[in-house]
Amino acid sequence: MNVLHIAWRELRAIFHTPVGWLVLAGWLFVTGVFWVFMVQSYVLQSQDVVFNPYAASQLNVEDYLMEPFFGNCTIVLLMLLPGVSMRLFAEEYRQHTFELLLSSPVSTAEIVLGKYFGALGYVGVLLLATAHYPLALMQWTTPEPGVLLGGYLGLGLMSAALLAMGMLFSSLTSNQIVAMVLAFASSLTLFVLDWGASTPDAWSAKVALMPHLTEMLQGALKVSDIAYFLCFAAFFLFATHQRLESHRWT
Repeated sequence: MNVLHIAWRELRAIFHTPVGWLVLAGWLFVTGVFWVFMVQSYVLQSQDVVFNPYAASQLNVEDYLMEPFFGNCTIVLLMLLPGVSMRLFAEEYRQHTFELLLSSPVSTAEIVLGKYFGALGYVGVLLLATAHYPLALMQWTTPEPGVLLGGYLGLGLMSAALLAMGMLFSSLTSNQIVAMVLAFASSLTLFVLDWGASTPDAWSAKVALMPHLTEMLQGALKVSDIAYFLCFAAFFLFATHQRLESHRWT
């Protein structure tokens, strides 16, 4: 119950600041621009293959519209998530309210999970706000449900993992900019880590973000990919818990 109370408090705190609304507006604007351009591109390609039955049979909304859209959303989230996570504890340090939080009748685990679920709820609002894009396609076609499910699940799991990592950096400093830079640099490193991998079995490819996300955005769900994101988030949540717990002994 304490976790839900803290999560609701955190979610309200995000929307009580101009930054929360600006991030939401910016997210909708950028994803809306991407969606309009991709629909236009898909329409033009459809017109080009109208007299080519074979090419027309290979053209589908999943490969030429939905998957690129989710891929672009990944890039946007990569830039937005550090801004969401940077204030979770750094703001408490700066305002000197962290001591009050620790002295309240809640455990460290409840504090960590409450703030985490509050930030995750905000990301859920961002993702839900884009649901009308694929739903609009149902007026003219029937998108593959697996691609929609895999796309949003992949974006959600990636957000959960990167938010947990950003939360740890926020717990290490009272400077929100430092927390944001650390989170963004780490997220970007994970995003490009597999670029220099010689084989799919190389350690960099296994640790990198995109090899586990790409197939999910295509609608292919693997237990190993889901486990990667869940273990990633669990590790950084545990690290954050240990970081905050150290304050009780200093």
